[in-house]
Amino acid sequence: MTEDDKVKKAAEELAKEAGPNPPEKAPEGYDVSVPQNEAEVAKYTPEPDKDGEIHTNAVGEKVKVEDGHATPTEATVQKAEALQAQGEEVAKERARDAQAVDAGVKEKAQTSGADSQGETQPVPAKAVTDEEKEARVKRAAEARAARAAAGGEGAAERPARAPRAPKAEEGSAEPPKPKEPSKNQPLLDRIAAILKEEVGEDAVEKAEINDKSGEIPTLTVKSDRWFAAARTLKTHPELSFHYLRNLSGVDQETHLEVVYHLIHLESKREACVKVKTDREQPSIPSVTPLWSTADWNEREVYDLFGIDFPGHPDLRRIMMADDWVGHPLRKDYEPLDPEV
Repeated sequence: MTEDDKVKKAAEELAKEAGPNPPEKAPEGYDVSVPQNEAEVAKYTPEPDKDGEIHTNAVGEKVKVEDGHATPTEATVQKAEALQAQGEEVAKERARDAQAVDAGVKEKAQTSGADSQGETQPVPAKAVTDEEKEARVKRAAEARAARAAAGGEGAAERPARAPRAPKAEEGSAEPPKPKEPSKNQPLLDRIAAILKEEVGEDAVEKAEINDKSGEIPTLTVKSDRWFAAARTLKTHPELSFHYLRNLSGVDQETHLEVVYHLIHLESKREACVKVKTDREQPSIPSVTPLWSTADWNEREVYDLFGIDFPGHPDLRRIMMADDWVGHPLRKDYEPLDPEV
């Protein structure tokens, strides 16, 4: 079978598949078996695109057609191989760059005291000589004295503010109703009475209801009477404050104090006790033998406020270094190193 016979047979099969709508016949002199060539492309007049530019296709530069099959030309293959080689070289360069960056990061991590796994190693601290430490302590003391002097002068210049009179309701000439006593007032009175009976008449310096903290009964106990008062608060059958919720230090500028929050687990009754101490030689008896909660809390107050707790089983700093100078939560604290 000749080539022409093959073309005619293919056309007949296409006509059968098309059914009642056979494809249009090709114009005379047009051989459908031959793909477009340069002559046919030359007859085509391309239309300009939206930018007004005309683009033409260069037949034969990228593909060649043989027996109806399009294959890349040798130039296309060579260009593709060159691009592939170039891409492989770029990939290698990027890999080398990544390795160099990774090596640099590891070197930097080792220099700073951290390895590549994210674990940290202690960085040696800069040594501080005794002379530098004494000089810094002296500067801190001078700064505290200057601030105290400035505060004293300001206090003398400013008169004490008079208590604000309660505001009457608009349109009403009646004075405001007196404040109703707290529901916890009987508990406060009873706690104060028991402490005075069991510990001493001078044990309680002040007893009040803290309206800003849920009307909790709040007592101020003398420092030298605190341990006996704490034992009474825990063991007395009417009180039985067996649980110390927490304790915290407070710098009141004129003095330091420690605040204890107690709770009766069965009845949920709560009480707050404040114990004052001197700023220069602060000392409050430890209640760790009574409530184990006080152990680490007292160590924290000792570390950050400098309050001593005689009777503590292991009183040492818990947050700052052992050779740290000063106590960071004091209002007159001046860091030895201004960069810290």
